[in-house]
Order: sequence, then structure tokens, then C-alpha cells
Amino acid sequence: MKCVGIIGIGAYVPENIVTNEQLEKIVDTTDEWIRSRTGIEERRIADSEMDTSDMAVIAAQKALVDSSLDAKDIDLILVATATPDYVFPTVACMVQEALEIPNIPAMDLSAACSGFVYALVTAKQFIETNTYKNILIIGSEKFSKITDWSDRNTSVLFGDGAGAVVLSEVPPGKGILSFELGADGTGGKHLLVDNKSNLVTMNGREVFKFAVRQMPESSLNVVYKAGLKKEDVDFLIPHQANIRIIDAARERLGLNKEKVSTTVTKHGNTSAASIPLALFSEVEKGLIKDGDIVVMVGFGGGLTWGSVCLRWGK
Repeated sequence: MKCVGIIGIGAYVPENIVTNEQLEKIVDTTDEWIRSRTGIEERRIADSEMDTSDMAVIAAQKALVDSSLDAKDIDLILVATATPDYVFPTVACMVQEALEIPNIPAMDLSAACSGFVYALVTAKQFIETNTYKNILIIGSEKFSKITDWSDRNTSVLFGDGAGAVVLSEVPPGKGILSFELGADGTGGKHLLVDNKSNLVTMNGREVFKFAVRQMPESSLNVVYKAGLKKEDVDFLIPHQANIRIIDAARERLGLNKEKVSTTVTKHGNTSAASIPLALFSEVEKGLIKDGDIVVMVGFGGGLTWGSVCLRWGK
């Protein structure tokens, strides 16, 4: 069986920063309330001229440069998003056009905040079976366009951005070692986009209970599936939704805070973009090194969850 891993990574966040203090002027909230409950200090918000596909293209171009591949070397494009520009064409097809790589397959994958992990696992199967060689995977979201800015419970949470990776064959012992995907459709009503308003609604209490149980459990599951112990984990890249949920997963794995990404403080919850954005941030800072065992874990609307354990390195 081929070893499949990440050979290139890129990211993009809009320049416009919206702080908690700015939100205090819009909704009935305070900086202290937001920080204490979520850990979020600020988030990036795209302007009206920039949509999900625009951010996806920028992140993809950076990932291609990092991979040392040309766009023409890509065999498949997968975009994880819950906020496409249109119902169709897909964001993936728009990225394909922008990168000028016609005729290759391109599709969007919708699993909300778990979407990037779902896309990683999907791409892995294609490479292992020799169907495709190099796959471009993007998590891109413009959640600001489906956020109710008058709702104090959701408006403080979300931000915009995109992260991308190139998945390909890597040397033996590296790459994705194990994965877990799951869903519980009975919880779908707790986090959804309302059909009439096209805005996010959330039962925060129920989503929180689900996340603090599922994220640590799924993280441990992939570690054990890989034949490892939790002491072997070098870095945790959790979905960036809430600092308390992240801490629950960190404590379950017995990791110090320095071994866990918390980009939620600066980016907020960027849904399917949050894991690749966080991964890019830690790699760029040199905190994830060749040979490190990394766990990525997400949860989201559906309700869905997914996790991957990999050994970092090209």
C-alpha cells in the first residue's frame, strides 16, 4: 500500500480584522464575554468583492509553490466548503478554471467543519488505488455571508479564510497512518443554515456537549488505530471552534499547551478552512517538524466528525 501524505501547504486570510471591541458596537456582547467562552479575540472578514473561490485560489497557488509542482501536475481538485459562491458551478470547478488546468475532475465536498478531514480521507483512497497521483485539497469558507450579525450567540464565532494542501505519495512510514470519519444525523437540527433566512442557527449547548465528547474520543481512536500511544503525539491540530473544546481534547491526549494549535484566538471559527489554516500556521512557525506525529480532528454540522493521524514529512 502506498504511503500518502501532504507535500505542500498554503493558506490565505483576508486583511480586514474585526475585533471583539468592534462587535460590542453591533450586538449585545463584551470582549470579556467572548474571550471567556470561546477564546476568540478577533476574526478576519472578507469584503464584498472576495468570495469563497477567490480565497481558495490564493491558498491553492501557495500550496502548489510549496509542493514544487505545477498546476498541470494536479489530477483532482477537492474543495471542502459550506459556503460556496453558487449552488453550482462548484468552487472546485472555479478553482480549476483559475489555475488553468482543464478537464481534470473537480468537486466540492460538504461536511461542514469536518469537511477538510473528509476530503483528506477521500483523496487518500484515490492515491492508494493508483487512480490519481497528486490531489489538491482546499478548505475555504466565507462564513460572514451566512452569519446573522444581530445574533450575539453566533456572530462572535465565525471568520473567513482558506487553507490548501497537495496530497501525494510520500516515503515509507510517513503520511496518513490512520483515520476515522463519523456522523450523527440525529443532531443535525442543532447546527444548520435556515432555509428561509440562509443564516446559521445553532443550539450552542448541544453542539458543545457533542464536541467535548467526540473530539477527544476521535483523537484517541486514530492514535490507537495507528498502533501508537497518546504519548507519541507531537502536535494536535483541532478544529478551531472554541478554546474550551480544544482544551478538552488536549487534556485527554495529555499534551502541553505548546503542542496544540489555538489559531481560533485570531481567526475565529473558519469551518472547513480552520484545520488547514491552523496546520499552515504551525508549520510556518517551525513547530511541526519532519517525523512528528500529528493528529488533526474536526467536528461540525451534520453532526459530523473526522480525525487523521499522520507522520509529518515529504
